[in-house]
Amino acid sequence: IPQPAILKPRPRWTGKQLISMVIPKEVTLHNGNDKKEDAPLKDEGILIQAGQLMYGLPTKKIVGAAAGGIVHISYNELGAEGAMAFLNGVQQVVTYWLLNNGHSIGIGDTIPDKATIEKVQVHIDEEKAEVARLTAMATANELEALPGMNVRATFENKVSMALNQARDKAGTTTQKSLKDSNNAVTMASSGSKGSSINISQMTALVGQQIVEGKRIPFGFKYRTLPHFTKDDYSPEARGFVENSYLRGLTPSEFFFHAMAGREGLIDTAVKTAETGYIQRRLVKALEDLSARYDGTVRNSLGDVVQFLYGEDGLDAMCIEKQKLGILNMSNAAFKAKYRLDLANPPEWFKQDYEFGNELTGDRPSMALLDTEWEALLKDRRVIRQINKAKMNEEMMQLPLNITRIIESAKRVF
Repeated sequence: IPQPAILKPRPRWTGKQLISMVIPKEVTLHNGNDKKEDAPLKDEGILIQAGQLMYGLPTKKIVGAAAGGIVHISYNELGAEGAMAFLNGVQQVVTYWLLNNGHSIGIGDTIPDKATIEKVQVHIDEEKAEVARLTAMATANELEALPGMNVRATFENKVSMALNQARDKAGTTTQKSLKDSNNAVTMASSGSKGSSINISQMTALVGQQIVEGKRIPFGFKYRTLPHFTKDDYSPEARGFVENSYLRGLTPSEFFFHAMAGREGLIDTAVKTAETGYIQRRLVKALEDLSARYDGTVRNSLGDVVQFLYGEDGLDAMCIEKQKLGILNMSNAAFKAKYRLDLANPPEWFKQDYEFGNELTGDRPSMALLDTEWEALLKDRRVIRQINKAKMNEEMMQLPLNITRIIESAKRVF
């Protein structure tokens, strides 16, 4: 058991220490490919060093069945046994926590404060006023058609943008008002169930209902339902739900919501059958293929299908997304970081290294380092050429995590 993080008034261990006990020592993970910047003070991003959780929250992306997660790294470093030990450990910790702590969500988690309700209403009113302005312009034939669209399509496009903006603004407002300890927020941020959209629909507004990719169409003559006048193009008449699930929907809102929901159900049923059949056809077509010892992929007759598996010969299980950090670096910065000139080495080289003085001015070593520097420059040029299409994105899919191998070697030796 590690030393407790809190010693007084009584010894206490943190949750991070507890979870670190089940993470294998071989696991080193930084930021988990997250878009957010590292913010240790806010506990954003994630850093695991030699099996110790330094900061961040282990979410579904880090602990779940995702590429580059702890399970993936454990399997690559330690094999099935190591990954199984981690999963068993996590299961014990989590079930014990749930047994003693529990997790519950109630209607109280969806109730916003008065100020938030007022702000949401302001956002809705602003965008509804914008829709009224667009409707007046279209009626007076003053609306200019966008390229490749007629006036009606332009009107629909601009109205949809305005209403979506209302939903997004209201959603952002409610997200900011909810505390981190809110159970709905906890579920969404950990990745166990739901998303920020679900939370904003429960607390702020449900938003525009879509059927066949458009707003609710006129099913009757020039109107969506008999409850509206003819030629009513207002947001309410075309399926905009400005109530939240908490406040409850009006009968017409409920009907539009049921229409969009019905389409979703039908889509799900049809897609399941379609994808299942596509998968079956693929399996039947590919079931006799195998990767042979000469690296080729052949069918049961021995005909070559691929000369190299996947055309790169890499096992997809071992591939990890890694940040190179050298593609967008300037030539001067690259040289400063990776070029070591033994004819005139920096002061730290002589001080920090045992043989620093002996290596200074040593010709064979200089030739060796010059060769290495040329190789680094050449490799950088090649990778930049490969990555040109991706605008020199620093993240690349690579079959070996060199950084982790070096870190593991440092720890062991």
